[in-house]
Amino acid sequence: MQEHDNTFLIEAVERYIMGEMNPDERLHFENLRKSDSEIDQMVVGHTLFMQKMNRYNEWQKFHKSLNEIHTNLSEQGKIDSIRLKGKAKVVYIYNRFKKTAAIAASIAGITTLLITSLFLGFSPRAPQSQVIKLSNDVKYLANKTHQQDKEINNLKMQGTENQPAVEIPYTKGGTGFMIDGKGYLVTNYHVVEKSKNIAVQNSTGHEYFAKIIYTDPSLDIAILKIDDPEFKQLPTIPYSFFKGHSDLATSVFTLGFPKEKEDIVYGQGFLSSRTGYNGDTLSCQLQMSANRGSSGSPILNQSGEVIAILNGRLKDAEGVAYGIESKNIFKALNELKKQNDGDSALNNLKLNSKTSLTGLSRTQQLKKIENYIFMVKVN
Repeated sequence: MQEHDNTFLIEAVERYIMGEMNPDERLHFENLRKSDSEIDQMVVGHTLFMQKMNRYNEWQKFHKSLNEIHTNLSEQGKIDSIRLKGKAKVVYIYNRFKKTAAIAASIAGITTLLITSLFLGFSPRAPQSQVIKLSNDVKYLANKTHQQDKEINNLKMQGTENQPAVEIPYTKGGTGFMIDGKGYLVTNYHVVEKSKNIAVQNSTGHEYFAKIIYTDPSLDIAILKIDDPEFKQLPTIPYSFFKGHSDLATSVFTLGFPKEKEDIVYGQGFLSSRTGYNGDTLSCQLQMSANRGSSGSPILNQSGEVIAILNGRLKDAEGVAYGIESKNIFKALNELKKQNDGDSALNNLKLNSKTSLTGLSRTQQLKKIENYIFMVKVN
């Protein structure tokens, strides 16, 4: 009977974590968590267990992907095989850090056994001290895994140092701009949709690899993180982010990278409507030119506050463009933090609330801003 109760409870925990409960069931279960600390610990432990299993599965896919990439490049003659005692021997990139991967896999296995023992040993009469000890063990393993993740990332960087550069044929792109000097950028979702590789290039021509860390198609927003050892953190961002609604006829300007040009381009205009196409309340209408490739550019007011992200133009009307209001950047960042898996840098990420551009001439403002605007290249 006890085993049947445990099985039922585990199934309930899984349905709760996966969001498969209806509203009434979820409310009842959340009240149960509040009233029973052991069930609450069980939810925490099972959540961690599922995260570790997902991470291990991702490593399996990563291993397979690296092998396929290396094999393809070797067949194309872009990577030379190493000859050992007269025989060709392909050295896979994964071997450079498979020891660390094995450690991570072991930790995932230990975590699995630990959580399983928690579930099978769960009983309303179980000593509270035992549950606390198991919880502490889980936290210890989580910290250990986080340390291994850092080692894996370092080894990944080392593994690419001696590899020949392979030019990636970028086929589309847009613009993005910094929301934090540590390498976090925002752009439009449609710019990076279905991307395989992403690079960002600053106004001086330096190019860095980047990755997507958050998307919201409904808002047409994506947040990127520069993932390149050559990137150096930038000083505090000079512009700020405006949360409210701007007044009609507000003078605005933008910087971006139209597809036809390799250098940054300035544009100006004014806010012509507080709503976007067909009365869309998430966006606003601008009276200004918008060229292809400018999607993702910041729209700033005279004080140097970002009021919107440029995300489109009206094909049949010259000089009419649309922007996603900047309040949606705050919303996207909050959602990203909710999905965060222990990254302290993300937890501390805040949008700048004070502009240092007020009172400067437009030329001076542009000089301070342009280092934070990037061309986004996608294939």
